[in-house]
Amino acid sequence: MRKILIPTDFSKNAMNAIQYAVELFKYEKCEFLIFHAYADEVYDHNALVSREILEDLKTKTQENSDNELAKIRSHIDQISPNPRHQYETMSVFGTLIDEANDLVDDQNFDILVMATRGKTDDREITFGSNTLQVLKYVKCPVLVIPEDCSYDPPKNILFPTDYMLPYKRRELKLLSTLTKSFRSSIHFLHISKYKKLSIRQEDNKDFLKECLPDIELLFHTQEDTDITTAINEYIEQNNINMLVMINSRHSYLECVLYQSTIDKIGLHIKIPFLAMQNLQRN
Repeated sequence: MRKILIPTDFSKNAMNAIQYAVELFKYEKCEFLIFHAYADEVYDHNALVSREILEDLKTKTQENSDNELAKIRSHIDQISPNPRHQYETMSVFGTLIDEANDLVDDQNFDILVMATRGKTDDREITFGSNTLQVLKYVKCPVLVIPEDCSYDPPKNILFPTDYMLPYKRRELKLLSTLTKSFRSSIHFLHISKYKKLSIRQEDNKDFLKECLPDIELLFHTQEDTDITTAINEYIEQNNINMLVMINSRHSYLECVLYQSTIDKIGLHIKIPFLAMQNLQRN
């Protein structure tokens, strides 16, 4: 049973991410938990001037959250009734990152799905501040869905890698299951001026092949000094439907995410983006 965690801020982008997740996992038995963390709404409210008002705001905000979550549940039942899927909703007084991490730890979720941007929807940036924090710090695979991204079966998946990381079987199994459902091809893109791999890189490449059996694996090496440019060009030239990257120390994704400011990120993706955290989990 796949366990999927989905935060929402009730925006159009968030609803689009929910609908994408429901479609993407339509062939699997899944438990979905859709939750809204509302502490920031309460603390940032203009009327908050006393402890008594705080408690009143908490109550009203939770009621509104519960009502909005009920609307989402009703909408899902209308657009995609699926006997393989079970849904729960939750309103929680806390911050998005803390609550997401606690839920992942307590209930051992396989993946978190969210929009690249929420209500703010600043089109000049690739990831909104909440999404960026989730990508950096939540300890499970994170699938982010760009605005206006309609569902398209992930037939061609791009996986940029330098083959230096000892990948985790659990997260590769998630990728394997997903690709088998759609008979996908995985394109491994190695960006380097050296064509010959080290022994460590060869071993990690062999491990990928072992963990992804019966899947079409395509291996490419490209000489380029700018990682994001190479990724963006490959996506455009090869009809890629999903981008997969590993978030770990000294990884390609770390180079992309850990910029000094959010708006310097040059990975302007218009397709779903799966970040695997490469962490040891039960």
